[in-house]
Amino acid sequence: MIRIHNRGRAALLALSLMTGVAAISVPAMAAAPAAPKITLSKTFQPLAVAADKAINDAKTRADVVAAKNNLATAQTTLQQAQGSARAAARAGYESALAALSASVAPEKALLDNAFAGATTPDDRYMAGNLAIKLGDLAKDTVIQRRGLEAMLNSGKVAPADAPRLQFFLGQFAYDQKDYATARSAFQAAMTAGFHENDIDVLLAEAYLADNQVPQGLASLKAAIAQRNTTPTKAPASWYRRGLGAAYKAQLLDQATDFAMSLVKDYPSTDNWAGAIVVVREIGKFPAQETLDLMRLMGRTNSYAEERDYVEYIQAADPRRLPGEALKVIEAGLAAGKLRATDTFVSEARGIASSRVAADRASLVGLERDARAPTATAATVGGAADAFLSYGEAAKAQDLFTLALAKPGAEQDRLLTRLGIAQIDLGNYAGAQATFAKVGGTRKYLAQLWSIYAGQKAAPAAAPAP
Repeated sequence: MIRIHNRGRAALLALSLMTGVAAISVPAMAAAPAAPKITLSKTFQPLAVAADKAINDAKTRADVVAAKNNLATAQTTLQQAQGSARAAARAGYESALAALSASVAPEKALLDNAFAGATTPDDRYMAGNLAIKLGDLAKDTVIQRRGLEAMLNSGKVAPADAPRLQFFLGQFAYDQKDYATARSAFQAAMTAGFHENDIDVLLAEAYLADNQVPQGLASLKAAIAQRNTTPTKAPASWYRRGLGAAYKAQLLDQATDFAMSLVKDYPSTDNWAGAIVVVREIGKFPAQETLDLMRLMGRTNSYAEERDYVEYIQAADPRRLPGEALKVIEAGLAAGKLRATDTFVSEARGIASSRVAADRASLVGLERDARAPTATAATVGGAADAFLSYGEAAKAQDLFTLALAKPGAEQDRLLTRLGIAQIDLGNYAGAQATFAKVGGTRKYLAQLWSIYAGQKAAPAAAPAP
């Protein structure tokens, strides 16, 4: 009856989570800020004049105009391309971009001359300004970055303009995979109070892209907190990005943290499914912990595929908890996720069906034995488990409470299930207090259950993901 599943679906889920942020929209670096009052050196001035005139003339030169038009057409084609056509469209765009760059080769040479002749801070500021103009004309972020660095390093940039220029420097460095420079620039801008254009998330991405996952997740968490202080709430994609990155790095603490935040702020069934699956995959919990995690999937109705039902059935075990296993089997069949002709399903269904009547009838004796003064923690806990599996939450609550007072009681397991029984009874505040006492590896399960209890206590329409 054992069913082995590969982790293909979980990997696909993680990939979808990791691409949640997608491309953050940032504006183009259209032009440099207005120049402060500067005095150019005598040797630099003619070099700057020559470069500036050539760049201005190139804006209307026929070959450059044609190259820009070709690039605009190629960009539109790329934006509209779908599926396999995107590769050819991407190649066409890159070719058009290279052609535009080649068309301003003379201007690049004059710009190089200007940089070589810049000897003072004022000279370097102006050389940077010229680079930004040429880079904008050629759509060349390498040239634009060179200009930004020259201007910022000159010390001549007005304090009010510096954070915005640092942001663009970080953007260009990130695009060029120079993540260290990107982080430095983004952080400088943020320290100066710049929080536009989702810079907080870009800083996190600069860590994540550089395989500095813990730092990236910490930055992303801070970005979410920062955004949530504004009227516009952090989008669900940011939470999913953190959850996916934590999954890829197999960081259970961080994955649970992002999972809790995701389902707390965006409690859709899809988000509950993603959160539970990621925590389940990273945690690799034993059967009893998995059972309680899958019970949460059942309560949130967040089953996504066959595997979810199968893992729940295996964790419940039709031999041990036939009533609960049978309920899950029937739910899976009704949802079309399980097939009655599947060998695993038919065997599990047969075992559960043959045992459920006798098992339910045994509840009376189990309760009698559990309430005997000499009953052990295992006996009382086993009876409580049986009642919980049949939905008799009141008796389960009493017996879990009794078991907790017995010597040798498995505190974390019993507390988890006591909290579940309290939720089933509508005692949501009590459940949250109980879950707060759970430690060990079960704390991850308890934290998610506590979020669910809070939502049951104060149900509200979830924001759109």
